[in-house]
Amino acid sequence: MSATARLASAAALAAALSGCASIAERPHAARTPAPAAQPVPTPPPATPPAGQKVVRVYVPKPVKCVPDDLGAPPAYPDSDAALLQAGGAADRYQLMAAGRILRQQRLQRLEEAIKRCRNLGR
Repeated sequence: MSATARLASAAALAAALSGCASIAERPHAARTPAPAAQPVPTPPPATPPAGQKVVRVYVPKPVKCVPDDLGAPPAYPDSDAALLQAGGAADRYQLMAAGRILRQQRLQRLEEAIKRCRNLGR
């Protein structure tokens, strides 16, 4: 860098820095908080023109029909794998009878839940 270039850049730098120094800090006046904004009053609801009616539709709240104690279906003992592993016809029959009892109990609980749901809708 030549001497003139250095001198020019130093002069530019001095001018830039002197501009910052010329801004003196002003004493802050005691600031008072701005007044709180007043809430805007809401206008009254508009009245419908003559000849028109306001219809309000009330939607009933949904009611939970399925009881919490219903749970998932049980593991039925008469699965395909269990029937294939059964020793004989008597064992398969016992597995199928036990599975039928569990299915009937489950069906009874489901029917009661459906009946409650239908009665709540009335």
